[in-house]
Amino acid sequence: MRVALFITCFNDTLYPETGKAVVRLLERLGHTVEFPLDQTCCGQMHFNTGYRPEAVPLARRFADVFAGYDAVVSPSASCTGMVRDNHALLTGVQPPRVHELSEFLVDVLGVTDVGAYFPHRVTYHPTCHSLRMLRVGDKPLQLLRAVRGIDLVELPAADSCCGFGGTFAIKNADTSTAMLTDKMRCVLDTGAEVLSAGDNSCLMHIGGGLSRLRTGVRTVHLAEILASTEGDPR
Repeated sequence: MRVALFITCFNDTLYPETGKAVVRLLERLGHTVEFPLDQTCCGQMHFNTGYRPEAVPLARRFADVFAGYDAVVSPSASCTGMVRDNHALLTGVQPPRVHELSEFLVDVLGVTDVGAYFPHRVTYHPTCHSLRMLRVGDKPLQLLRAVRGIDLVELPAADSCCGFGGTFAIKNADTSTAMLTDKMRCVLDTGAEVLSAGDNSCLMHIGGGLSRLRTGVRTVHLAEILASTEGDPR
């Protein structure tokens, strides 16, 4: 199977370790992962803020860059949702099939135990795009439950939005902050050391709030937990 990593511009710029974790994980499972250097933004930022004509060339470029791969894997539910739901709408052409990481592992590879080891108390926030656009269900939790050493605790009101929503957090700052406050309260109620999710954008938003409050709770992308092994300094 010819597999490509679609890292997304957000991860490439701010969270490159997440992309590296995806590669380590998939290589450990026996797959060679290619990283097309010509990949750019999927156009979600433009599409969601009303600049749809500007998103068209980005959608077309995505189709060209990832053509020919058997599978394209991304550690971002929101960008995966953008490609799957909106690229064909913009260009009239069906884009290459993109899988969010947990979908690829559970549905395509048929694995839930990836050989991970992460001895920490963890709670998981299912992001809006993963729940409502991609409908990944409990696939991330299936993967986390199989991690050795983990103490996985349920997050209260897990399906409530964290308040990020891209530019929503900027345009509607007061509402966003209120939603963030509710989400942080739920995270702290679990007593978790680590908050995980499948989108670093949400983790950045929640993690920023937790950091400002000096809670000591850190945020770790699902891919980085699944890529962790016993003896790994990370």
